[in-house]
Amino acid sequence: MVQGLSSYRVTVLGGFCPNRLTSSCPGSEHPIDGPIRQRALGMLSAFQDVGDRMNQPTAFVDQPRRLREEDRFDVDAVDAWLKSEVGGLEGRPEVGQFSKGASNLTYRLRYDNRDLILRRPPPGTKARSAHNMVREHDVQKALKPVYPAVPEMVALCTDESVIGCDFYVMDRIEGVILRANLPDGLTLSEQEAATLCRRAVDGLIALHSVDVAAAGLESLGKGAGYNRRQIDGWSERFRRARTWNVLRGESVMRWLDANVPEEVGICVIHGDYRFDNIVLSADDPLQIIGVLDWELATLGDPLMDLGNSLAYWVQADDDRFLKGLRRQPTHIPGMMTRRQVVEYYCNERGLSPDQWTFYEVYGLFRLAAIVQQIYYRYHHGQTRNPAFKGFWKAANYLLWRCGRIIKRL
Repeated sequence: MVQGLSSYRVTVLGGFCPNRLTSSCPGSEHPIDGPIRQRALGMLSAFQDVGDRMNQPTAFVDQPRRLREEDRFDVDAVDAWLKSEVGGLEGRPEVGQFSKGASNLTYRLRYDNRDLILRRPPPGTKARSAHNMVREHDVQKALKPVYPAVPEMVALCTDESVIGCDFYVMDRIEGVILRANLPDGLTLSEQEAATLCRRAVDGLIALHSVDVAAAGLESLGKGAGYNRRQIDGWSERFRRARTWNVLRGESVMRWLDANVPEEVGICVIHGDYRFDNIVLSADDPLQIIGVLDWELATLGDPLMDLGNSLAYWVQADDDRFLKGLRRQPTHIPGMMTRRQVVEYYCNERGLSPDQWTFYEVYGLFRLAAIVQQIYYRYHHGQTRNPAFKGFWKAANYLLWRCGRIIKRL
């Protein structure tokens, strides 16, 4: 690991309510009592209290960069509005931008006495259901009491006269975020990587084990019929965003449409759960202290959420192009393969992986649609971010991969 890191420590988060873990996903016949419930409880109670970590310097802590010109906003207007909503803020905020995201924009607002994060939508034409700042804020505020890894919400602004769009502010969770490769100087042994990998999957299990009704989260999504809505919705969004240089994808969409399974249960799902949305402790990078980017969270089928996550899961024996798309270090020794993740998850939840091909193809197709929506903005000059220039190639590859998996049946 890293010389000087402390040994594993667990802090039980204040306010954690174990009674809000359900004994089964509503609509599911698969109980999660006994060892599975205890694992979920253990995962939630292991999330660290981040308040006393805000000022611990480390070379591995995720840091913002300078603002991109096209993403600048009126800092003085935000400062004035925020100070009218939140008491005790001192000084003018130092602003930086976390540039790795490809959807909603994330900024650091560093006051003299408080470290905050601002989230706002990107400029340009957007899908109607995407980039809803009010919903993203409200989802996290509702989840925080039952899933402590969620950041603490600070304020929500719906007055577009401030910076021209809705935005919200939350406390920053300072820690390590793993990108395509481990940070320079940080190494994980095979055993440590296996431990971290298992804890990450356990975090998803814990989220899927939250009792929707007891937590008052019934309004988070429509529930039953989720799988059909996802296929219809993502197919429509892909068709609208398609550009001339991208495959039509009609055969993939027809296959998905003809093979939609019933939901195995209805649970809280993240929609974008992966390592670069997970915050690790700077003292112990095997400890998960936060989960970020709840833009796509809703109520839905947990296996759809697992399919979403594994669409990003690039393993050591994947082809060269897929390795080029890697955004997290799931290729290092000790990390599970995609098949192993599915087997581990289904075993822990008492679910069958018999229809996994559908969930795998869905996850890849949804990612192709997301990538294409982002490229559409670049293609039509709505963003100049050069990182998006080649996204059309990724969309084509993902569609090809979907087709190859279907042909293997």
